[in-house]
Amino acid sequence: MGLCRGVGVRYNDHNPSRKPWSLPFVAEPEEVSALRRMVRLHLGLWGLRDVADAAELCVTELVSNVITHVGSGTPTTLDVSMNGSHLRIEVHDPDTRALPTLVEARCDSESGRGMALVEATAVRWGVELRADRKVTWCELETETALPCSANTSPRLSRAQGLLDLYGTGRTPDVAGAAAHRLTLASAEETAIGIIADLLHWFHAHGRDADEVLDRAQVHFEAEVGISV
Repeated sequence: MGLCRGVGVRYNDHNPSRKPWSLPFVAEPEEVSALRRMVRLHLGLWGLRDVADAAELCVTELVSNVITHVGSGTPTTLDVSMNGSHLRIEVHDPDTRALPTLVEARCDSESGRGMALVEATAVRWGVELRADRKVTWCELETETALPCSANTSPRLSRAQGLLDLYGTGRTPDVAGAAAHRLTLASAEETAIGIIADLLHWFHAHGRDADEVLDRAQVHFEAEVGISV
């Protein structure tokens, strides 16, 4: 269920093992931690745990840059894909005027370090201006690794639909681009609600809810190939 915390993920699949994905979200500080967790989980599925820390840092700084210089509440999109042996991270926002710049922050400065951290972490980064948006991107060098062999698309699709359906009845209408889309933070709360309701259902039918939850966790870890 953790795979579907990012409601609105769209896949563009040319390689069934490492599918590029795109996630629309609203750039707000409380969304950053959910984005980090989702990036780490997807990189685990891709067999790229070696760059997970660096990817989380870059996502944090690129999204924080949008929040700081474009504004909290900005409709934003995170794209993650492979460019040869490099992991490519893109953050799209609608403001073509506020361009990220590399500044030399003082040692005691509490701001201005974002793009310097990206510069130090990524092998390259840049900004692309398009007709309706700008794209700030960076690429990380990855070690040669075999991607996860399990095809998780059906599970992702089913859980995506469940979150959308469940969230529709629980969240108020929101004006603008986010009208029918859960934020990452509310998607986590929706997922927790789904799990809790299912556990209540099993309990009402005389089943051990803890045992069901443990079995689901074991299945998840076995399929994803992780150890918690």
